[in-house]
Amino acid sequence: MKVNIQAVNFEIAKKLNDYIEKKCSRFERHLKDNDELMIKLTLVKRETAMNKEAQVRIGNLFAEKVCDTFEEAIANCIDALYGQLERRKN
Repeated sequence: MKVNIQAVNFEIAKKLNDYIEKKCSRFERHLKDNDELMIKLTLVKRETAMNKEAQVRIGNLFAEKVCDTFEEAIANCIDALYGQLERRKN
C-alpha cells in the first residue's frame, strides 16, 4: 500500500506525517501492495477555528472532514473509510 500526502497552504511536519503513517497502517490487511491511499490536507483560513480539512481517498472510497486539528480530521476520515471498507466487504 502506498500513501501519498499532499499539503495545501502549509508545510507538513514530520510529527504529522508519522501520525498519518500510523493511522493508515490500519488498512494494510485490507488493501493490496499496489493500492494507493491519497490524503489531501488543506489549511482553509488561518484566523478561524475548525479550519483544517482532510480528504482521504482509497480507490472509489472517499471521506472528507473539517476539524480543529489535522490529527482529529485524519482520525475521523480514517474511521469513516474503515466503515465504508467493512460495509463493502460484507
